[in-house]
Amino acid sequence: MGIGERDPYTGHMTTGHEWNGITELNTPVPRPVYVFLAAAALFAVVYWVLMPAWPTGVGYTKGLLGFDQRAAVRQSLQEAALDRAAWTKKIAAESFTAIETDPVLMDTVRQTGRALFGDNCAACHGREARGNKGFPNLTTTSWLWGGSPEVIAETIRVGINSAHPDSRSSQMPAFGRDGVLPRGDIENVVAYVKSLSEQSWARGHEAAVAAGQKVFASTCVACHGEQATGNPELGAPNLADKFWIYGGDPETIFTTVWGGRQGHMPTWEGRLTPVERKVLALYVFDLRRAGQ
Repeated sequence: MGIGERDPYTGHMTTGHEWNGITELNTPVPRPVYVFLAAAALFAVVYWVLMPAWPTGVGYTKGLLGFDQRAAVRQSLQEAALDRAAWTKKIAAESFTAIETDPVLMDTVRQTGRALFGDNCAACHGREARGNKGFPNLTTTSWLWGGSPEVIAETIRVGINSAHPDSRSSQMPAFGRDGVLPRGDIENVVAYVKSLSEQSWARGHEAAVAAGQKVFASTCVACHGEQATGNPELGAPNLADKFWIYGGDPETIFTTVWGGRQGHMPTWEGRLTPVERKVLALYVFDLRRAGQ
């Protein structure tokens, strides 16, 4: 079938192309396609006339409507700033207790605090604030320096072992590496510490636990207390609960006692405003209720 011939089955003309006995038809473009193309062209012309569209080298065509996206964004930011100012002033002026009892403010704290936490704290403490190895779980009641909103806000402000002049400072000595305790005493005190949070573990380790208790009484109570429940004034953790920063297995406890620990938290005073730090403190304190 050659070019210019009509296909007897469809009635369309052919193009003259043939592959293995199959002839290509010169099928016309459907009319709706022309309609849509014409509508799109008309829309483009109208848009070019009404809206900013074409660069002119030193500027751009403004359009008959005079719409300015930059002005719209600027106005939106101004409105957001006014809305933000309304609640930030309240949070700045109210006490922690008053804010906690205000459901509207606490809704704002949860929304804003989650964003602040995700941007600044999640890298270490995790998105849900449940901690990582070396970084504490903030949803529990176990706090190194105390867990009230006021104390949390101060910790956020000055940091821990940070460059801030008022930084909270604490360090676990390296009892083994620095030769303070012999290896046997360290192994015994590890057994005793492990038994505090897991009493069933003491079975079969009675002698080591008893010997470790004596080592603990002579070496560790100054920081961790006689009952090993910690001291928030020194940042010494509670060793009698089940919350661990570096891990609570005997091997990790041994590593901690042998080589010491010195955690670090940066100061956020130069990066976050007082209101943002207050919101973060309230947000973290609110998380604790869900995690305890």
